[in-house]
Amino acid sequence: MTTPGTPRVLYVIACAAPPARDVAVLVRLAQERGWEVCVITTPNARAFVDAPALEELTGHPVRSEYKRPGDADVLPAPTAIAVAPATVNTVIKWALGIADTLALGLLTEAIGKQLPVVAMPFTNRAQAAHPKFGRSIEELREWGVRVLYGPDVYELHEPGAGGDHVDAYPWHLLLPALEQTSRTSR
Repeated sequence: MTTPGTPRVLYVIACAAPPARDVAVLVRLAQERGWEVCVITTPNARAFVDAPALEELTGHPVRSEYKRPGDADVLPAPTAIAVAPATVNTVIKWALGIADTLALGLLTEAIGKQLPVVAMPFTNRAQAAHPKFGRSIEELREWGVRVLYGPDVYELHEPGAGGDHVDAYPWHLLLPALEQTSRTSR
């Protein structure tokens, strides 16, 4: 939580799913609400985004790798995190405490720091059926992460059809959920 006068810094973590190519939508929505935004991608999601355009939009480099020991951090510390789109891979690894990428390291640390975090998965029916995915969502919720997932958020699609459903990804739900989480948690 921030104190009055302290900048609100939102880390937007994008995973390798088709909506990642439109992550600038979330960046702009957050900026309109007064957030300073930094974009972090998983290593595979880097290919989905237009990093130079996002860097121009945010004024910060898009990070996807850990910095080298001794290097100064180029991003301000986050006061909140939005994970969108979140993949099955990231959700399961996050719940298991695996921090083998910068994105996962930040997410596992966010729970310990008690930062407000909202995640919105994007996946297909077959991947969502994996038993560990549902359990991971429940565990993350138990730990204070707000996970926007279910038929009231968006309908799952068939495998291989994710690109056809990018426009249905509800970016607009993330910030109200995050701001509500910021007020009611921790």
